[in-house]
This record gives sequence, structure tokens and C-alpha cells, in this order.
Amino acid sequence: MKKIILTTLLVVIALGSLNAQERWSREKAQNWYNQHDWLSGANFVPSTAINQLEMWQKDTFDPETIDRELGYEEQIGFNTMRVYLHSLAYNADKEGFKTRMEEYLKIAKSHNIKTIFVIFDDVWEANPKIGKQPEPKPGTHNSGWVQDPGYPESVEMADSKELEAYVKDILNSFGNDDRVLLWDLYNEPGNNDKGNESMALLKNVFKWAREANPSQPLSVGLWKWDLKDLNTFQALNSDIITYHSYDEPEKHSRIIELLKTHGRPMICTEYMARTRNNTFNNTLPMLKEENIGAINWGLVNGKSNTIYAWNTPIESGEEPVEWFHDIFRKDGTPYRQDEVDLIKKLNSETPQ
Repeated sequence: MKKIILTTLLVVIALGSLNAQERWSREKAQNWYNQHDWLSGANFVPSTAINQLEMWQKDTFDPETIDRELGYEEQIGFNTMRVYLHSLAYNADKEGFKTRMEEYLKIAKSHNIKTIFVIFDDVWEANPKIGKQPEPKPGTHNSGWVQDPGYPESVEMADSKELEAYVKDILNSFGNDDRVLLWDLYNEPGNNDKGNESMALLKNVFKWAREANPSQPLSVGLWKWDLKDLNTFQALNSDIITYHSYDEPEKHSRIIELLKTHGRPMICTEYMARTRNNTFNNTLPMLKEENIGAINWGLVNGKSNTIYAWNTPIESGEEPVEWFHDIFRKDGTPYRQDEVDLIKKLNSETPQ
């Protein structure tokens, strides 16, 4: 009898372990998506922060600005924020970091906003450093944004206990929190010419997250279509299909048709670059019509300098003729009233 009970327990434990690591079924993913209103919002860093570290470190965490600027978003009907975390800020002050996440989430909830948290990131500066962050370079797009964990750390630390502990602690702490919409585990893996060097960390962050087994879905957004190996792994392991597109409508539409073949709900977690003919006016109605979540880059013009286009600095720091990203000036004045009117209209319409 003892042997039978022990065998049964081992089977249950084994099945539980397998279940904890399974990708959501299409039915479960669709049921989750159907529980939400159409998801729309922006990638968010407060205007007083140049990057993720300045947002989350104790000395520069700015709840007053976060509250004010999330209020701008609420006024136009947005319901979702995509927000980057950073492992260095966590490791410097683990309990304080989670306390600040909690404070942010309380503020977001007060504005009826759910949050997509981003864990790792391969974009921009490769050597993040804790402490005081640099001042913005005049007229330069994202002059202070930093990778997480950085390079070569994203390769050398891909299986580190330190990163595993970070991922699991965050997901265990907030994995049943209904203020968190989704976990975006790795922003643009393979960027900065890393290519398949990012595969090991990509695989491990999915593994660690499945072991943590949060109630929210997991995803990593597709972003560059020639990264075949990374794209395949991302698409076949994400519960919800997320992707980035700064393309004109015709190409964006073809991307949508391609991604529909996965048979899963979709969220476009980065779009809107005006000088690339990727605008609210030509993209947001298409995403609403397709019932695809729409998270544009940028809310308020600030230290990230994302009103300036990629790789085309204006050294004088004068305002560009046309903003690249962002919706509001710091005082809450819209950059373009017609865009804000469209966003409000689409967010107020009842789905057919």
C-alpha cells in the first residue's frame, strides 16, 4: 500500500511539474483575452526618468509624476501600460524594488490601468550601471536607455542563479495579482546584432517563468522577421502572440495575416513612429478592427527623448518638425489634438 501511495504521489508531482510548464492552450488564451475590453495603451516611463533604472531606483522613483502622467492616459481611455523592470535595480534593493512595484501598481489601478511588465531587454546601451544615471544627450533618441542584463551578461549569465532568482521572485510576488495583465519576458531578443546569442537566456526565462507558474499569460514579442530561430521559439512558447511593428499599414497588415495562423489572441506591444508612416490615424483603427491589442511607444515627452527619431539626432535639442513617438507634453497638452480625439473615439466604441 505504501508503495502504491508513493508511486501515486510521484505521478501527481510529475504531472504537476509538467502542468506548471505547459504553454496555454489556444482555448485558454482566447478565454483570457475575451475577459478584457479591447486592450489599448502605451509603453510608459515617467518623463522624469531617462531609463528603467532611473524609474525604479529608490532615490529617483517618482510616484507624483507617475500618478499625474497615468492620469493623462486615463483621460483618453487607455487601459494598459507596458513598463520595463530592471534586474540591477532589483538586486540593489530587493524588498524596496518590490515595494515600489506595489506602489506603482496601486497608482495604475487608481487610473483603471493594467500593466504588462517587461523582464529582460536587448535594446540600446549594453553596460547598465546602478546609481546616478546620465543626463539626456540633446536631441538624441533614448540616449540613456539600457539593456537588461546587458552585454556580454545576457550571454555569460544566461543560466545564472542570480537571474533565475530575480525572475522567480518577481513572478512569485505578483503572479496572482490581477493588476498585472501579462508578463513580457524579453524585449527584442537578438537586437544589437546579438542574434542567436540571446537564445539561451530566452529559453531560460521561459523555463523560469513556467516554473513560477503565474496566473497571467507569458509572451515574448516578435520584432525582426529574419531572426528565424528566435522567432520560432518565441511564437511556439508564447501564450498570447505579441509583436512590434513600426511599418506602414500595408506591411503591418501582412504581418497580422501571418501571425493569425497561430490561432491565438494578439497584442501589438510597440507601434507608432510618425515619420515612418506608422501613425495613430493609419494604424490604430486597423488594430481595433482586427481586435488586436494596441500599445504604442511613448506617452509623455521627457528625458527619454523619444520625440526624436532613431539615429537622426538634432544636436541643438530643438523640437523636431514632426514628433517620432509620444502623445503628450509634460503639462498634459496633446501633441496633436486629432490623434487624441481618435484614441478617445476608438476606446469608447463598443466592440461589434
